[in-house]
Amino acid sequence: MALIVQKFGGTSVADVEHIRAVAAHVKKEVDAGNQVAVVVSAMAGVTNQLVDYVDQTGKLYDAREYDVVVSSGEQITSGLLALVLQDMGVSARSWLGWQFPIETNSAHGKARIEGIETDAVLKSINGGEVAVVPGFQGVGSDGRITTLGRGGSDTSAVALAAALGADRCDIYTDVDGVYTTDPRIVAKARKLDKITYEEMLEMASVGAKVLQTRSVEIAMKHGVRLQVRSSFSGETGTLVVDEDEIVEHELISGIAYSRDEAKITLVAVPDKPGIAASIFGPLADANINVDMIVQNVSADPEHKATDLTFTVTEADLERAVAVVKSHEKDLGYKDLQSDGDVVKISVIGVGMRSHAGIAQRMFQSLAEKGINIQVISTSEIKVSVLIGEEYAELALRALHTTYGLDGE
Repeated sequence: MALIVQKFGGTSVADVEHIRAVAAHVKKEVDAGNQVAVVVSAMAGVTNQLVDYVDQTGKLYDAREYDVVVSSGEQITSGLLALVLQDMGVSARSWLGWQFPIETNSAHGKARIEGIETDAVLKSINGGEVAVVPGFQGVGSDGRITTLGRGGSDTSAVALAAALGADRCDIYTDVDGVYTTDPRIVAKARKLDKITYEEMLEMASVGAKVLQTRSVEIAMKHGVRLQVRSSFSGETGTLVVDEDEIVEHELISGIAYSRDEAKITLVAVPDKPGIAASIFGPLADANINVDMIVQNVSADPEHKATDLTFTVTEADLERAVAVVKSHEKDLGYKDLQSDGDVVKISVIGVGMRSHAGIAQRMFQSLAEKGINIQVISTSEIKVSVLIGEEYAELALRALHTTYGLDGE
């Protein structure tokens, strides 16, 4: 007997008929003799509608009441799934975040899970019940309902799997696994049988939307075996596992992209100690995350200036420009240039650790297609470049072929 945590996203529970199909997946595991806990999202579109209702009440709303409203979508889904399972002859009970409790900090709207009390729910599971849990929600130290931020149901599922000591956590979604790149753009993209936590974390952080980044972090920390699979087919999905479980690593496992990028360049910034802190400090204070950074120091000793380029999310571009301009006199730059028409392309693979020339092959491939690289950043298992948005699809296809990822 195995203990399996299953998570179903919004498209999987879009209406009662979809919930019946989800219940069939759950019943299949129960009939196989396994113990099951299920984490569900709100029905597709419901959370957006709830957020819209809150926005209509006023701009300066109470974040605690925001969480009360937006967490209700998952509560509805969990109750409906429990009812459908009962109708199918499967013993089931819903458990809300405060009933465990799923303990979080009190950062309403973006809370982080701090612990999960499992005694009561384990007693229920060991008694033969399927536990149906609303994702995305918990309870703060003040006893108020909290929510984990968008994509939080993935985090709920993995954290629950870790707390229960589950044998596996299956993330059901509208795709049937993790692909080498976006199959909507690259027709020859292949589904991966396995991928390491590190590779999946890098892919999630640079644009792949299959799994939420925090969920992968928790899985890696606690050794939770993840499986990404489709709600709409019976095919096996992609396992996200420890590196030791993969016998022979691919050189490159995947290529991800993010269109949610914007570039800011400060021209002729004084080249002196503390200038970077003077730029990025106010941005941090404004809760604006900076990603890629490139600094070009002038070779002319008579002109002690540098051009500094960095990227932010496209949504933060206007705010970031405003913050930097508000410190223009202190920073002393000559010009500020911004560009929202860029895309970040990243090649990812643990095989990079033992192979040289990965970045060179990337740069050569893009050069052959006439694609100019604006910014470069690297990590141990990733190389990212910033290019013009109009070249995104061409770059993906070219790199997919360059690294031998094309399927039949």
